Amino acid sequence: MKTWMKPVGAVLVAGTMLVGGTFLSGSLNSAASVYAAENDLLRNVINVVGSGEISVKPDIAYLSFGVETQADTAKEAQSTNAAKIAKLTTLLKDTWKIDAKDIQTGQFYVQPNYSYNEKEGQKVKGYIAQHTLNVTYRDLSKVGQLLDAASQAGANRIDNIRFSAENPDQYQAQVIEKAMANADMKASAIAKAVKRQLGVVVSVTQSGGGEMPIYMQKEMAQATADSGASTSIEPGEVTLKTTLSVTYEMK
Repeated sequence: MKTWMKPVGAVLVAGTMLVGGTFLSGSLNSAASVYAAENDLLRNVINVVGSGEISVKPDIAYLSFGVETQADTAKEAQSTNAAKIAKLTTLLKDTWKIDAKDIQTGQFYVQPNYSYNEKEGQKVKGYIAQHTLNVTYRDLSKVGQLLDAASQAGANRIDNIRFSAENPDQYQAQVIEKAMANADMKASAIAKAVKRQLGVVVSVTQSGGGEMPIYMQKEMAQATADSGASTSIEPGEVTLKTTLSVTYEMK
């Protein structure tokens, strides 16, 4: 959260220490003067929230996919899964030329798979091993092809795809300008409604910066792959947005 403030009409009263009760009297007068000035200021300000957003074409994709294996023992599930994830990682690095820094383990676990019936109660029915990779990829025109290749290499989990702007800061000025224009419009309307004029900006606080991600759910990816057709992914646009809390003086 960022805040910009401009000093406004502060009243300073200096007290002089003299004999008797002069110091106490001066302090009380000073506090009363400051209190009056603050109340006067509060009666002459407008507080509004301005919002701004822009839509841009994404230039990066964050993918989460991996391998899940079921076996009778934990060791078998883990070793089989490890071999599949090694093959998948080699594909990403050697064939798709994805840098090692753009491949990261997102989740890894080996756990029992339970079954239940009234006669036997809860019982271990094998084990599940799962290893998920978080992959950063920048050639958005080939995301669908990458998913197809990963599936053929053994990936049987595709959790989501998130498209984004790799450097959203380059759009910050545009988003802030839109938010400020929105705040100006609201404050001007309020000032006009109360038959006053809008003065200078006293303070600005920024919050709510971010983006609206686009996700591709696992069910969608599986349905596309099971149909036998190549996976088609449309990046669309991402929305970058921010809000400004702005305080104005009124004339």
